[in-house]
Amino acid sequence: MDRLQDIFQKTIASIYNVDKEVIFTRTDNDFGDFSTNVAMLLAKELKDNPRQIAQNIVDSIDEAKGIRNIEVAGPGFINLRVSDEILVDMILVPKSDENTQTVVIETNNPNPFKSMHIGHGFNCVLADTIANLLESSGANTHRVSYHGDVGLHVGKSMYSLLKFVEGDPSKLDTIPVNERNRFMSQMYAQGSKVYKNDDSAKKEIDGLAKQSFILDDPIYKKVYETCREWSFEQIDDLVARLGNKPTERRYLESQADNLGVETVRQHVGDVFIESEGAIMFPGSKYGSFDNVFVGSNGSGLYGARDLGLMQLKNRDYHPEKSYIVTAEEQRDYFKGVIKASELCLPNLQNTTVNIPTGTVKLTSGKMSSRDGDVLEVEWLFNQIKQALESHSSNDEAIITGAIRYQFLKVKIGNDVVFDIQGATQLQGNTGPYLQYSYARAYSILSKINEPTDTMLIDLESNEHILLHKISEYNEILEKAQKDLSPHILANYTYELTQSFNSFYEKNRVIGDEREDQRVKLIGLYTRTLKKCLDILGIPVLEKM
Repeated sequence: MDRLQDIFQKTIASIYNVDKEVIFTRTDNDFGDFSTNVAMLLAKELKDNPRQIAQNIVDSIDEAKGIRNIEVAGPGFINLRVSDEILVDMILVPKSDENTQTVVIETNNPNPFKSMHIGHGFNCVLADTIANLLESSGANTHRVSYHGDVGLHVGKSMYSLLKFVEGDPSKLDTIPVNERNRFMSQMYAQGSKVYKNDDSAKKEIDGLAKQSFILDDPIYKKVYETCREWSFEQIDDLVARLGNKPTERRYLESQADNLGVETVRQHVGDVFIESEGAIMFPGSKYGSFDNVFVGSNGSGLYGARDLGLMQLKNRDYHPEKSYIVTAEEQRDYFKGVIKASELCLPNLQNTTVNIPTGTVKLTSGKMSSRDGDVLEVEWLFNQIKQALESHSSNDEAIITGAIRYQFLKVKIGNDVVFDIQGATQLQGNTGPYLQYSYARAYSILSKINEPTDTMLIDLESNEHILLHKISEYNEILEKAQKDLSPHILANYTYELTQSFNSFYEKNRVIGDEREDQRVKLIGLYTRTLKKCLDILGIPVLEKM
């Protein structure tokens, strides 16, 4: 693109003696490779006819090296087709990494003592892919996790767990490793049920929730620590199966609580308001809502813990940006917490960024089980596996690709409508289709050595169209990085595979007189597709 811009800018300067930035947009193949409205912009400055300006530019540029066809269209657009050489340059010229920031991003945050539900899985995949985009832009990226290991949900599980062990924590040893997830789900479900329906149990659970902060009973502590570790093992396993890269640090609410409460107390009067023993942030003044950070009993609530977490991240990484991916309903909550942090801690000004997401819905409309519990990630894995038309050693990688792509192809903030049956198809806008499209091209390259001395010049029309699509990669990646929008890259990846499959179905490769050029072209395609899949976190398969 730099080469084209240089040609146009020098031409405009020679005709009109002005230095004008020239921006090109990709255009439909029927009209060319690129289009620019620079003549229409110049017309405003020069007070001249835009179409005549465009014609003057075209007449001067017609014989320029690298431009095959150029013409004026409409009121003053300039459409042009470029040489194959220019498109190859766009592919091979490495993109410079411009982002030098240190960033932290929470790539998973399900709570222990509960099952990981589909919404958690969605946010995990989205956050991990945003981290990949940040890394690919050059940012020094740190993946961390944050988990609620104290509070009411812990009390609900501990109520059931303590009844199960009956004073003997070694009874937990009777639970097989492969049954721990199901067991923990049952414990939480039982505790949740009695909390709703039994006032006496509710009071006991509230007490057990408070005990999670102090761990002063040896039996409670042993059961708590054992089951918390089980939960983390389960979370780590599911997050890995989703295709996420490992985190380098695990933060806990129990670690952040005291620091957050202390910070809140230090800023009563200038930032926070004390009312009836509780300490509140007047978020309604800042577009959020009034939120209690410290309860009347002196215990820290979510806001205080998030305030503590922000300081822990700053202590450990000194990030210029800290990203948190959450559900949409937490948007206003984080607006208030972020504002409170900036008022209390000026060194955190403009650091924390909340990225709210939509929700995940099934095409059936069903997002909860018969007892009303939200569906778990484990359930989704099992459903996808059952939906596969055939089975192989690649099943796990295909399931991961199917889930990630369904999550990533939708614009952040929009709801994901998850079609379990459709997500596994090898045709259409699916993860397995992308994986198959890579394997299909790889099989060609595995049969013949890619020529090293072949130049991609004088390509036929259908070859040029595929080359044009490949050459979009750097522009697409830059936009996805700038907007932190995985769907931009996901949608391009699908278009790229469509272009390849359309080309391959119409053109013989091995044994054709244009074999060298076509193998070279497919080599460029596979390398570009692999880069896309790697950033999206979709497993690359050489055979399907």
